[in-house]
Amino acid sequence: MVSGRIAFDVETLVIGGGVAGLAIAHALVERGRRVLLVEMHDHVGAETSSRNSEVIHAGLYYPPGSLKARLCVTGKAMLYRFASDNGVPFKRLGKLLVATSAAEISKLEAIARTAALNGVDDLERLDGSAVEALEPDLACAAAYLSPSTGIIDSHALMTALEGHIQAGGGDVVFGTRVTSLAPVDGGGFAIALDSGGASDTLSAREVIIAAGLWSSDLARSMFAATSPSSPPRHAPYAPPATFFAKGHYFTLAGKAPFRRLIYPMPEDGGLGVHLTLDMAGAAKFGPDVTWVDRVSYDFDDGCGARRAAFEAAIRRWWPGLPRDALNEGYTGIRPKLSSAGEAAADFAIHGPETHGLAGLVALYGIESPGLTASLAIGAHVAALLS
Repeated sequence: MVSGRIAFDVETLVIGGGVAGLAIAHALVERGRRVLLVEMHDHVGAETSSRNSEVIHAGLYYPPGSLKARLCVTGKAMLYRFASDNGVPFKRLGKLLVATSAAEISKLEAIARTAALNGVDDLERLDGSAVEALEPDLACAAAYLSPSTGIIDSHALMTALEGHIQAGGGDVVFGTRVTSLAPVDGGGFAIALDSGGASDTLSAREVIIAAGLWSSDLARSMFAATSPSSPPRHAPYAPPATFFAKGHYFTLAGKAPFRRLIYPMPEDGGLGVHLTLDMAGAAKFGPDVTWVDRVSYDFDDGCGARRAAFEAAIRRWWPGLPRDALNEGYTGIRPKLSSAGEAAADFAIHGPETHGLAGLVALYGIESPGLTASLAIGAHVAALLS
Protein backbone atom coordinates (compact mmCIF):
# COMPACT_ATOMS: atom_id res chain seq x y z
CA MET A 1 0.00 0.00 0.00
CA VAL A 2 1.03 3.56 -0.66
CA SER A 3 0.97 5.93 2.28
CA GLY A 4 -2.09 8.19 2.35
CA ARG A 5 -2.51 11.76 1.21
CA ILE A 6 -5.70 13.78 1.07
CA ALA A 7 -5.04 16.51 -1.52
CA PHE A 8 -5.41 14.85 -4.92
CA ASP A 9 -3.83 16.07 -8.13
CA VAL A 10 -6.90 14.97 -10.06
CA GLU A 11 -10.45 14.41 -8.89
CA THR A 12 -11.32 11.76 -11.51
CA LEU A 13 -8.96 9.95 -13.87
CA VAL A 14 -10.40 8.15 -16.89
CA ILE A 15 -8.03 5.66 -18.51
CA GLY A 16 -8.81 5.14 -22.19
CA GLY A 17 -9.77 7.47 -25.02
CA GLY A 18 -12.12 5.21 -26.93
CA VAL A 19 -15.79 6.04 -27.28
CA ALA A 20 -16.64 4.53 -23.87
CA GLY A 21 -13.94 6.46 -22.01
CA LEU A 22 -14.87 9.68 -23.78
CA ALA A 23 -18.57 9.20 -23.01
CA ILE A 24 -17.79 8.52 -19.36
CA ALA A 25 -15.58 11.60 -19.08
CA HIS A 26 -18.28 13.66 -20.80
CA ALA A 27 -20.94 12.43 -18.36
CA LEU A 28 -18.75 13.19 -15.36
CA VAL A 29 -17.80 16.66 -16.59
CA GLU A 30 -21.49 17.42 -17.07
CA ARG A 31 -22.01 16.47 -13.42
CA GLY A 32 -19.32 18.88 -12.25
CA ARG A 33 -16.35 16.51 -11.86
CA ARG A 34 -12.79 17.67 -12.58
CA VAL A 35 -11.74 15.01 -15.08
CA LEU A 36 -8.46 14.02 -16.68
CA LEU A 37 -8.65 11.47 -19.49
CA VAL A 38 -5.40 9.80 -20.57
CA GLU A 39 -5.00 7.84 -23.80
CA MET A 40 -1.85 5.92 -24.74
CA HIS A 41 -2.23 6.59 -28.48
CA ASP A 42 -1.94 9.97 -30.15
CA HIS A 43 -5.63 10.38 -30.97
CA VAL A 44 -9.06 9.29 -29.79
CA GLY A 45 -10.46 5.89 -30.69
CA ALA A 46 -7.26 4.41 -32.06
CA GLU A 47 -8.27 0.80 -31.38
CA THR A 48 -11.72 -0.81 -31.12
CA SER A 49 -13.72 2.41 -31.45
CA SER A 50 -12.34 3.27 -34.90
CA ARG A 51 -12.29 -0.28 -36.30
CA ASN A 52 -15.92 -1.32 -36.34
CA SER A 53 -19.04 -1.13 -38.49
CA GLU A 54 -20.17 2.30 -37.17
CA VAL A 55 -23.70 0.96 -36.73
CA ILE A 56 -26.28 2.36 -34.32
CA HIS A 57 -27.89 -0.88 -33.15
CA ALA A 58 -31.55 -1.21 -32.24
CA GLY A 59 -31.12 -3.74 -29.41
CA LEU A 60 -32.34 -6.93 -31.09
CA TYR A 61 -30.00 -9.65 -29.94
CA TYR A 62 -29.06 -9.21 -26.31
CA PRO A 63 -30.56 -11.17 -23.40
CA PRO A 64 -33.41 -9.21 -21.78
CA GLY A 65 -32.27 -7.45 -18.63
CA SER A 66 -28.59 -7.61 -19.57
CA LEU A 67 -26.42 -4.51 -19.56
CA LYS A 68 -26.02 -4.87 -23.33
CA ALA A 69 -29.78 -4.85 -23.84
CA ARG A 70 -30.58 -2.01 -21.43
CA LEU A 71 -27.68 0.25 -22.36
CA CYS A 72 -28.09 -0.35 -26.09
CA VAL A 73 -31.77 0.59 -26.16
CA THR A 74 -31.27 3.60 -23.89
CA GLY A 75 -28.03 4.59 -25.60
CA LYS A 76 -29.58 4.45 -29.07
CA ALA A 77 -31.99 7.26 -28.23
CA MET A 78 -29.27 9.25 -26.47
CA LEU A 79 -26.89 8.81 -29.42
CA TYR A 80 -29.37 9.97 -32.06
CA ARG A 81 -30.21 13.01 -29.92
CA PHE A 82 -26.53 13.86 -29.26
CA ALA A 83 -25.62 13.47 -32.94
CA SER A 84 -28.51 15.71 -33.99
CA ASP A 85 -27.67 18.36 -31.40
CA ASN A 86 -23.95 18.39 -32.18
CA GLY A 87 -23.80 18.09 -35.96
CA VAL A 88 -22.41 14.54 -35.91
CA PRO A 89 -23.26 12.90 -39.26
CA PHE A 90 -25.67 9.96 -39.00
CA LYS A 91 -28.37 8.25 -41.06
CA ARG A 92 -31.36 6.15 -39.97
CA LEU A 93 -31.02 3.76 -42.87
CA GLY A 94 -32.76 0.83 -41.23
CA LYS A 95 -31.63 -2.74 -41.54
CA LEU A 96 -33.04 -6.02 -42.75
CA LEU A 97 -32.40 -9.01 -40.53
CA VAL A 98 -32.80 -11.94 -42.91
CA ALA A 99 -33.45 -15.66 -42.80
CA THR A 100 -31.85 -17.00 -45.95
CA SER A 101 -33.82 -20.27 -45.81
CA ALA A 102 -36.93 -21.71 -44.18
CA ALA A 103 -34.67 -23.50 -41.72
CA GLU A 104 -33.55 -20.13 -40.30
CA ILE A 105 -37.02 -18.68 -39.74
CA SER A 106 -37.32 -20.07 -36.21
CA LYS A 107 -34.05 -18.32 -35.30
CA LEU A 108 -35.32 -15.11 -36.91
CA GLU A 109 -38.51 -15.24 -34.85
CA ALA A 110 -36.55 -15.92 -31.66
CA ILE A 111 -34.53 -12.75 -32.24
CA ALA A 112 -37.75 -10.78 -32.79
CA ARG A 113 -39.15 -12.06 -29.49
CA THR A 114 -35.94 -11.04 -27.70
CA ALA A 115 -36.11 -7.60 -29.29
CA ALA A 116 -39.67 -7.13 -28.06
CA LEU A 117 -38.65 -8.06 -24.52
CA ASN A 118 -35.88 -5.47 -24.80
CA GLY A 119 -38.40 -2.76 -25.62
CA VAL A 120 -37.77 -2.65 -29.36
CA ASP A 121 -41.31 -2.21 -30.65
CA ASP A 122 -40.80 -1.03 -34.22
CA LEU A 123 -39.81 -4.24 -36.03
CA GLU A 124 -41.80 -5.08 -39.16
CA ARG A 125 -42.16 -8.69 -40.31
CA LEU A 126 -41.68 -9.17 -44.07
CA ASP A 127 -42.06 -12.21 -46.27
CA GLY A 128 -39.83 -12.85 -49.25
CA SER A 129 -41.94 -10.87 -51.72
CA ALA A 130 -42.15 -7.85 -49.42
CA VAL A 131 -38.38 -7.94 -49.01
CA GLU A 132 -37.95 -8.10 -52.78
CA ALA A 133 -40.09 -4.98 -53.15
CA LEU A 134 -37.75 -3.09 -50.80
CA GLU A 135 -34.43 -4.59 -51.93
CA PRO A 136 -34.78 -6.40 -55.27
CA ASP A 137 -31.27 -7.87 -55.14
CA LEU A 138 -31.75 -9.46 -51.71
CA ALA A 139 -32.68 -13.15 -51.58
CA CYS A 140 -34.27 -14.50 -48.41
CA ALA A 141 -37.20 -16.51 -47.08
CA ALA A 142 -38.27 -13.87 -44.55
CA ALA A 143 -36.94 -10.82 -42.76
CA TYR A 144 -37.58 -8.22 -40.12
CA LEU A 145 -37.11 -4.56 -40.93
CA SER A 146 -35.53 -2.58 -38.09
CA PRO A 147 -36.19 1.08 -38.94
CA SER A 148 -34.33 2.48 -35.91
CA THR A 149 -31.00 0.92 -36.92
CA GLY A 150 -28.61 3.46 -38.42
CA ILE A 151 -25.03 4.48 -39.02
CA ILE A 152 -22.90 7.22 -37.50
CA ASP A 153 -19.56 8.86 -38.17
CA SER A 154 -17.75 7.45 -35.12
CA HIS A 155 -14.74 9.72 -35.56
CA ALA A 156 -16.93 12.84 -35.58
CA LEU A 157 -18.76 11.50 -32.53
CA MET A 158 -15.54 11.03 -30.57
CA THR A 159 -14.25 14.44 -31.64
CA ALA A 160 -17.50 16.02 -30.42
CA LEU A 161 -17.24 14.24 -27.07
CA GLU A 162 -13.62 15.36 -26.72
CA GLY A 163 -14.71 18.94 -27.38
CA HIS A 164 -17.44 18.74 -24.73
CA ILE A 165 -14.99 17.40 -22.17
CA GLN A 166 -12.55 20.25 -22.76
CA ALA A 167 -15.30 22.88 -22.87
CA GLY A 168 -16.49 21.61 -19.51
CA GLY A 169 -13.08 22.06 -17.91
CA GLY A 170 -11.78 18.52 -18.38
CA ASP A 171 -8.44 17.60 -19.90
CA VAL A 172 -7.63 15.00 -22.56
CA VAL A 173 -3.99 13.94 -22.78
CA PHE A 174 -2.62 11.70 -25.54
CA GLY A 175 0.52 9.60 -25.81
CA THR A 176 0.30 8.76 -22.11
CA ARG A 177 0.25 5.23 -20.75
CA VAL A 178 -0.66 4.21 -17.22
CA THR A 179 2.15 1.93 -16.06
CA SER A 180 0.92 1.26 -12.54
CA LEU A 181 -2.11 1.96 -10.41
CA ALA A 182 -2.35 1.51 -6.65
CA PRO A 183 -4.94 2.31 -3.98
CA VAL A 184 -3.87 4.72 -1.27
CA ASP A 185 -4.50 4.32 2.47
CA GLY A 186 -7.28 6.70 3.39
CA GLY A 187 -8.77 6.69 -0.13
CA GLY A 188 -7.78 7.52 -3.66
CA PHE A 189 -5.15 6.15 -6.00
CA ALA A 190 -1.53 6.66 -6.93
CA ILE A 191 -0.87 6.45 -10.66
CA ALA A 192 2.41 6.12 -12.53
CA LEU A 193 2.45 7.37 -16.12
CA ASP A 194 4.77 7.16 -19.09
CA SER A 195 4.59 9.89 -21.71
CA GLY A 196 7.07 9.58 -24.55
CA GLY A 197 9.58 7.86 -22.29
CA ALA A 198 9.21 10.41 -19.50
CA SER A 199 7.82 9.10 -16.22
CA ASP A 200 5.43 10.97 -13.98
CA THR A 201 3.10 10.28 -11.06
CA LEU A 202 -0.16 11.75 -9.88
CA SER A 203 -2.92 11.02 -7.40
CA ALA A 204 -6.64 10.76 -8.09
CA ARG A 205 -9.69 10.46 -5.87
CA GLU A 206 -11.48 8.28 -8.44
CA VAL A 207 -10.32 6.11 -11.34
CA ILE A 208 -12.27 4.65 -14.24
CA ILE A 209 -10.55 1.89 -16.20
CA ALA A 210 -11.98 2.07 -19.72
CA ALA A 211 -8.94 0.71 -21.50
CA GLY A 212 -10.72 -1.64 -23.88
CA LEU A 213 -8.40 -4.46 -24.90
CA TRP A 214 -6.17 -3.74 -21.91
CA SER A 215 -8.67 -3.25 -19.07
CA SER A 216 -8.24 -6.77 -17.68
CA ASP A 217 -4.44 -6.52 -17.66
CA LEU A 218 -4.45 -3.14 -15.94
CA ALA A 219 -6.97 -4.15 -13.28
CA ARG A 220 -5.26 -7.50 -12.72
CA SER A 221 -1.91 -5.81 -12.11
CA MET A 222 -3.47 -3.47 -9.57
CA PHE A 223 -5.39 -6.11 -7.64
CA ALA A 224 -2.43 -8.48 -7.69
CA ALA A 225 -0.45 -5.79 -5.90
CA THR A 226 -3.26 -5.05 -3.44
CA SER A 227 -2.98 -6.64 -0.05
CA PRO A 228 -5.81 -9.09 0.67
CA SER A 229 -5.28 -8.70 4.42
CA SER A 230 -7.43 -5.64 4.99
CA PRO A 231 -11.06 -6.44 4.19
CA PRO A 232 -13.65 -5.27 3.50
CA ARG A 233 -12.05 -2.45 1.50
CA HIS A 234 -9.90 -4.91 -0.44
CA ALA A 235 -12.16 -7.91 -0.74
CA PRO A 236 -10.84 -10.81 -2.85
CA TYR A 237 -11.53 -9.93 -6.46
CA ALA A 238 -10.35 -11.34 -9.79
CA PRO A 239 -10.87 -9.19 -12.89
CA PRO A 240 -12.39 -11.18 -15.75
CA ALA A 241 -10.16 -12.38 -18.58
CA THR A 242 -10.41 -10.63 -21.94
CA PHE A 243 -10.26 -12.63 -25.18
CA PHE A 244 -9.39 -11.07 -28.52
CA ALA A 245 -11.73 -11.64 -31.48
CA LYS A 246 -10.25 -10.27 -34.69
CA GLY A 247 -12.60 -9.27 -37.46
CA HIS A 248 -11.78 -8.60 -41.11
CA TYR A 249 -13.74 -6.25 -43.35
CA PHE A 250 -13.87 -6.32 -47.14
CA THR A 251 -15.04 -3.33 -49.15
CA LEU A 252 -17.08 -3.48 -52.33
CA ALA A 253 -15.70 -2.28 -55.64
CA GLY A 254 -18.46 -0.15 -57.09
CA LYS A 255 -21.82 0.84 -55.67
CA ALA A 256 -23.95 -1.60 -53.69
CA PRO A 257 -27.53 -2.11 -54.91
CA PHE A 258 -28.83 -1.91 -51.33
CA ARG A 259 -30.22 1.11 -49.49
CA ARG A 260 -30.35 -0.56 -46.08
CA LEU A 261 -28.01 -2.58 -43.91
CA ILE A 262 -28.29 -6.33 -44.46
CA TYR A 263 -27.69 -8.75 -41.57
CA PRO A 264 -27.89 -12.56 -41.76
CA MET A 265 -28.43 -14.74 -38.72
CA PRO A 266 -25.76 -14.37 -35.98
CA GLU A 267 -22.88 -16.83 -35.72
CA ASP A 268 -20.49 -17.88 -32.96
CA GLY A 269 -18.76 -14.77 -31.63
CA GLY A 270 -20.46 -12.28 -33.94
CA LEU A 271 -23.46 -11.15 -35.98
CA GLY A 272 -22.48 -12.87 -39.22
CA VAL A 273 -20.90 -11.35 -42.32
CA HIS A 274 -23.20 -8.41 -42.87
CA LEU A 275 -23.36 -5.43 -45.19
CA THR A 276 -23.08 -1.93 -43.82
CA LEU A 277 -22.88 1.40 -45.59
CA ASP A 278 -20.79 4.40 -44.66
CA MET A 279 -21.91 8.01 -44.74
CA ALA A 280 -20.90 8.28 -48.43
CA GLY A 281 -22.84 5.15 -49.37
CA ALA A 282 -19.83 2.89 -49.82
CA ALA A 283 -20.42 -0.73 -48.80
CA LYS A 284 -18.33 -2.95 -46.55
CA PHE A 285 -18.80 -6.52 -45.42
CA GLY A 286 -17.82 -8.11 -42.13
CA PRO A 287 -16.59 -8.71 -39.65
CA ASP A 288 -15.77 -12.38 -39.47
CA VAL A 289 -14.44 -13.87 -36.23
CA THR A 290 -10.86 -15.05 -35.79
CA TRP A 291 -9.71 -15.72 -32.23
CA VAL A 292 -6.20 -14.39 -31.64
CA ASP A 293 -3.88 -14.12 -28.65
CA ARG A 294 -2.17 -10.86 -29.56
CA VAL A 295 -3.12 -7.51 -31.03
CA SER A 296 -2.24 -7.17 -34.70
CA TYR A 297 -4.21 -5.35 -37.36
CA ASP A 298 -2.60 -7.12 -40.30
CA PHE A 299 -5.06 -8.28 -42.96
CA ASP A 300 -4.53 -12.00 -43.47
CA ASP A 301 -6.40 -13.35 -46.48
CA GLY A 302 -4.81 -16.81 -46.32
CA CYS A 303 -4.00 -16.98 -50.07
CA GLY A 304 -7.54 -15.91 -50.90
CA ALA A 305 -9.32 -18.31 -48.54
CA ARG A 306 -10.87 -15.53 -46.47
CA ARG A 307 -12.12 -13.69 -49.53
CA ALA A 308 -13.66 -16.91 -50.82
CA ALA A 309 -15.38 -17.52 -47.47
CA PHE A 310 -16.79 -13.98 -47.51
CA GLU A 311 -18.05 -14.38 -51.07
CA ALA A 312 -19.81 -17.64 -50.18
CA ALA A 313 -21.42 -16.10 -47.08
CA ILE A 314 -22.58 -12.99 -48.95
CA ARG A 315 -24.01 -14.96 -51.88
CA ARG A 316 -26.39 -16.72 -49.51
CA TRP A 317 -28.37 -13.48 -49.43
CA TRP A 318 -26.91 -11.61 -52.44
CA PRO A 319 -26.58 -14.18 -55.22
CA GLY A 320 -25.69 -11.43 -57.66
CA LEU A 321 -22.45 -10.41 -55.94
CA PRO A 322 -20.10 -9.80 -58.89
CA ARG A 323 -16.96 -11.87 -59.19
CA ASP A 324 -13.80 -10.27 -57.80
CA ALA A 325 -15.81 -7.37 -56.34
CA LEU A 326 -14.35 -7.59 -52.81
CA ASN A 327 -11.27 -5.59 -51.84
CA GLU A 328 -9.32 -5.92 -48.62
CA GLY A 329 -10.55 -3.31 -46.16
CA TYR A 330 -9.41 -3.19 -42.56
CA THR A 331 -9.42 -5.22 -39.37
CA GLY A 332 -10.55 -4.65 -35.81
CA ILE A 333 -10.24 -6.52 -32.53
CA ARG A 334 -13.12 -6.88 -30.08
CA PRO A 335 -12.46 -7.35 -26.35
CA LYS A 336 -14.68 -10.28 -25.38
CA LEU A 337 -15.36 -11.89 -22.02
CA SER A 338 -16.23 -15.22 -23.66
CA SER A 339 -14.02 -17.36 -25.84
CA ALA A 340 -14.60 -19.59 -28.85
CA GLY A 341 -17.62 -21.84 -28.47
CA GLU A 342 -18.88 -20.11 -25.32
CA ALA A 343 -22.12 -18.20 -24.98
CA ALA A 344 -21.69 -14.48 -25.55
CA ALA A 345 -20.95 -12.62 -22.33
CA ASP A 346 -22.51 -9.39 -21.13
CA PHE A 347 -20.66 -6.15 -20.57
CA ALA A 348 -18.94 -6.13 -17.17
CA ILE A 349 -18.97 -2.76 -15.39
CA HIS A 350 -17.57 -3.34 -11.91
CA GLY A 351 -17.96 -0.69 -9.25
CA PRO A 352 -17.15 -0.75 -5.53
CA GLU A 353 -20.01 -3.14 -4.77
CA THR A 354 -18.26 -5.74 -6.96
CA HIS A 355 -14.57 -5.36 -6.12
CA GLY A 356 -14.75 -3.53 -2.78
CA LEU A 357 -12.52 -0.61 -3.71
CA ALA A 358 -14.11 2.81 -3.25
CA GLY A 359 -13.74 5.25 -6.12
CA LEU A 360 -12.92 2.65 -8.79
CA VAL A 361 -15.03 1.60 -11.77
CA ALA A 362 -13.58 -0.91 -14.22
CA LEU A 363 -15.13 -1.75 -17.59
CA TYR A 364 -14.46 -5.03 -19.37
CA GLY A 365 -15.69 -6.53 -22.61
CA ILE A 366 -17.05 -3.30 -24.07
CA GLU A 367 -17.53 -4.57 -27.61
CA SER A 368 -20.64 -4.32 -29.79
CA PRO A 369 -23.01 -2.62 -29.05
CA GLY A 370 -20.55 -0.41 -27.17
CA LEU A 371 -20.66 2.40 -29.73
CA THR A 372 -24.47 2.55 -29.59
CA ALA A 373 -24.48 2.22 -25.81
CA SER A 374 -21.62 4.65 -25.16
CA LEU A 375 -23.60 7.60 -23.79
CA ALA A 376 -25.73 5.30 -21.65
CA ILE A 377 -22.52 3.67 -20.38
CA GLY A 378 -21.31 7.12 -19.40
CA ALA A 379 -24.48 7.83 -17.44
CA HIS A 380 -24.33 4.39 -15.81
CA VAL A 381 -20.75 4.87 -14.62
CA ALA A 382 -21.52 8.36 -13.35
CA ALA A 383 -24.38 6.90 -11.30
CA LEU A 384 -22.04 4.31 -9.77
CA LEU A 385 -19.83 7.16 -8.53
CA SER A 386 -22.62 9.46 -7.32
